[in-house]
Amino acid sequence: MTNRLDGKVAVITGAASGIGAVTARRFVAEGCRVILGDIQTQEGRELADSLGDAALFCPCNVTSEKNVSTLVDLAVSSFGKLDIMFNNAGIVGSKGPIHTTPGEEWVATLDILVNGVFYGVKHAARVMRQQGSGSIINMSSVAGLVGGLGPHAYTVAKHAIVGLTKSTSAELCSDGIRVNAIAPYSMATPMVAAAHLQDHQAIEQTSKNLAEKSPLPNRAGTADDVANAALWLASDESGYTSGLTLTTDAGVTAGSLMRAARYADYSPMQKEAGKTGL
Repeated sequence: MTNRLDGKVAVITGAASGIGAVTARRFVAEGCRVILGDIQTQEGRELADSLGDAALFCPCNVTSEKNVSTLVDLAVSSFGKLDIMFNNAGIVGSKGPIHTTPGEEWVATLDILVNGVFYGVKHAARVMRQQGSGSIINMSSVAGLVGGLGPHAYTVAKHAIVGLTKSTSAELCSDGIRVNAIAPYSMATPMVAAAHLQDHQAIEQTSKNLAEKSPLPNRAGTADDVANAALWLASDESGYTSGLTLTTDAGVTAGSLMRAARYADYSPMQKEAGKTGL
């Protein structure tokens, strides 16, 4: 299947590297035109140049509502409409025990991970309501579904994104707008490489390390896995799906990390008072 986004226009934040860049390439390959936003200006411009006339880059810090609004307006002024908003920009943010977490780092983390998505949803809705259609995709995480899988501020922010996705999907459905989220688990991306190995370029080693611990044998999660999820949510194939948080996590949120303990060798059924067997 090709041209799954033929004629559509997308805005992607955090588009210069990692999941954003891979998604941008995939969207363009499927017939989409894209506006790329990021604070990494050199990487963003290089990516846009590599994608030709189908892509434009605009510097964007998602903590600035004006910056995010400008991205949306650029999509309309350059390509005539906005069909897809992928609120992807993010960081790991504040780390460490709760009693040592600096308040300033906490606020800065939530500013990027929560407010940045809020601005994206708000201004995409501003345009999409007039069109009567659109797909908004928000980046959450398995840390937004389960405790203990991420730093405190990150976990709080990603839970907030799940809530925002549900809340806005309930409002915007009557305008023909679908709002969904994606919740990845430890993908081999620059952000994860920096968190695990203190080197954002160590993607190959990160992939090897993650594959060794993956619930799926020798299979690490990749940016392509998230891009594929975003593609489906952006396309008309998911036209009756809204309010969903779609996991790309090898079953982690379903308990796959505990499979060895739960699915050991057969033993007779356990009954009352310590009795076993039929």
